[in-house]
Amino acid sequence: MIDLTHASRVFEEYLDSFCREDEKIKLKIIHTQGVIRCAAQIAARMGLEKEDAALAELIALLHDIGRFEQIRQFDSFEPGVMDHAAFGVELLFGKEQRIRSFVKEDTWDSIIREAIARHSDYEVGDGLDARTLLHARMIRDADKLDNCRVKLEDKIEVLLGCGADEAGSQEISQATWEECLEGKSIHSANRKTKMDYWVSYVAYFFDINFPATAEIILENQYPDRIVLRIPYSNPDTERKMRLLAGRVREFLQKKAAKSLPEE
Repeated sequence: MIDLTHASRVFEEYLDSFCREDEKIKLKIIHTQGVIRCAAQIAARMGLEKEDAALAELIALLHDIGRFEQIRQFDSFEPGVMDHAAFGVELLFGKEQRIRSFVKEDTWDSIIREAIARHSDYEVGDGLDARTLLHARMIRDADKLDNCRVKLEDKIEVLLGCGADEAGSQEISQATWEECLEGKSIHSANRKTKMDYWVSYVAYFFDINFPATAEIILENQYPDRIVLRIPYSNPDTERKMRLLAGRVREFLQKKAAKSLPEE
């Protein structure tokens, strides 16, 4: 049995070793709570069985556990300084087997491990059985869904390391824009300007897996609202961002119209 109340209590005890007043730590605590809510929301819309719904919430609780040490050591979310997903897997499933403090049974270990390991990869990848693939996709969707809230509520300075006006004055790098035109998420190596990072927060909708997630995103008008949060003094950037919002909206409308995720 997955006891989410117990797992949450253990997670809170783990967080006590970090400075909860640090803005980045606080952001990730709130984000974790948000991803849990989003996972539950998606699972409910999909009509998942009780065990899979609970497993989705457990994975959401643990998916970013590696982020907190990354922030403590590097004060950064950048993937180049630490692979937080790989660190989280090692933290949970390494020598100390810390996963057992969250859930006593090892029934779901392989699913939890793979879902956390792949949640921030560019693509979910191959070689997973159907149930593991379901949860690997679920955490990616729930993560992106709460990141919509993050991009709308949190300070631009924390998200980008600069003000909104500065970001809106910048151009979109050619490699970043080419990926947008191809209907792809942005490779982290292609992000050169602060605006490239903001572009990636819209283009990541191209990686949404489930119709239920697409429905939620469209209902809340997230792509347009994220685009409009930045004041664009660069007219070419403004034109491209509005074009991107339209293409993402069209993609999500087609995804929402499907009854099952693509295989």
